[in-house]
Amino acid sequence: MNKRFIGRLCLALGVAELLLVILSWLLSATRLEGVRSLISSEGIRWFVGEFTYMLASPLLVWLLLLMTAVGCLQRSGLLSLLKPRTSSLTYRDRVALRVAVAFIVIYAAIICLLTLMPHAILLSATGSLFPSAFSRALVPILAFGLCLLSISFGMVSGRLRTLTDILDALTLGIQQGAPLFILYIMLIQFFQSIIFVFYSFIRP
Repeated sequence: MNKRFIGRLCLALGVAELLLVILSWLLSATRLEGVRSLISSEGIRWFVGEFTYMLASPLLVWLLLLMTAVGCLQRSGLLSLLKPRTSSLTYRDRVALRVAVAFIVIYAAIICLLTLMPHAILLSATGSLFPSAFSRALVPILAFGLCLLSISFGMVSGRLRTLTDILDALTLGIQQGAPLFILYIMLIQFFQSIIFVFYSFIRP
């Protein structure tokens, strides 16, 4: 992960937010209809009162879950199997890979039973997949499947020996992806600020 690039993006978003504040003030000072100022009493109340709700979106949960899954893949050693190797897999790695595949096949079968059968639990009231409980939980289902695959492989291969190792695997991706959470905060705040300032033009 290129932290320098992410840092520059965060700086650019911070500057853009500042310019938006100034622009909203100038446009509202000219009494342009439909524009709200971010430094007005209404704008300050909105920023302070809605800040937590703006960040608490499904995107934040998806990012957290995907980072967790990526960390598990790295820590378990599964990603290293995708790299060109000069030697064949060890016997233990081959057994671990078979066990991990078996677990993921069972997991996929369970998901299929919950979605593809008539009147399946995760289908919508009309029997469709999109939109449905399945489509809303697609990212968590994928992330959990990757974690299950990684942890089962890591335990059988001996790379994840203790509960501490498993916990380290689950948190590795979050540690590595921490700059993305800062970028997420800056991006969501800027996006929501645009909606606040030009709400009258954006709303249907």
